[in-house]
Amino acid sequence: MERAVEVDRGAYPDAVTPWEQGAWREAVFAWVDAQLARHGMRLSGTPRVRLRPWSVLMRIPMGRAAPVWFKANPPAGVFEGPLTAALARWVPEYVLRPLAVDAGRGWSLLPDGGPLFREMEATPRAWEELLGGYARMQRALVPRVGDLGALGVPRLRVSEVPASFDRLRAGNSSLDPDQRDRLDALGTRLADWCAELDALGVPDSLDHADLHEGQLFHPGPGRFTYFDWGDAIVSHPFASLRIPAQRAADRYGPEVLPRLRDAYLDPWTDLGLSAAELRRAAHLAWRLGALGRARAWTRLFPSATGTTDAARSLLETGDAPPF
Repeated sequence: MERAVEVDRGAYPDAVTPWEQGAWREAVFAWVDAQLARHGMRLSGTPRVRLRPWSVLMRIPMGRAAPVWFKANPPAGVFEGPLTAALARWVPEYVLRPLAVDAGRGWSLLPDGGPLFREMEATPRAWEELLGGYARMQRALVPRVGDLGALGVPRLRVSEVPASFDRLRAGNSSLDPDQRDRLDALGTRLADWCAELDALGVPDSLDHADLHEGQLFHPGPGRFTYFDWGDAIVSHPFASLRIPAQRAADRYGPEVLPRLRDAYLDPWTDLGLSAAELRRAAHLAWRLGALGRARAWTRLFPSATGTTDAARSLLETGDAPPF
């Protein structure tokens, strides 16, 4: 018998996902039931399924207990489950510990993480805390770069960024001639910026690549849980700063940016770089944050490399850093 579910397709009513396949749905529920039973749990109520081109996410009610979450990643993000499990071993204070992971199928079963940060009455100080915590996690993961690659997390060294930029620009069919000219002019300057950034010597780490207030939980004062690692990449860690800093500036104004930048940079002071050098690295890496979004759109949607989302992110690489 078909399970009763509520389905949310959002702004993507025509998106084709594995959920359309009855056998796939049956396999999901069989796996979920088995994994819940391993933990002495069982579904109680009607699941809600959110279908998006990049994932299938199901909220599984547990009666009076907190819900459990099933997630299925597309092939380009299949590493997320094993990555989440590995992060739970390496940096458990910063992430969710999955209840189960099927690495081959890209499936994860996750506990509820509490209230989302975007649901809280946050202050600029809270944003400083979340960025400082995130940077401490990245700093702790520097020795794990090889392990992250073994899990299938993509890697892009700073020295490889200009070639990646050229490939993304050449493969994007939605750019008009004027936009292509702007990107052509930007290419040479980007190579110079990347050379300077690389020379500063900040080591690669894990870049979430889409860290915003809807991608972290805030279960208590000073506590933050970072999740949704499907866009992650091993690259220059400071590229992560752009998205959360922009979100905070939109809310509180650009005057908060220096404080947020310095809170993020504080855990990196043990590298032996001066404050001025760290700030220069953050300034240079700002552009890599936009390029990371262009790469994510292209990687997750390889048949639609000319999407306007990827083009917009490419063009935003030319935006001057605001600090």
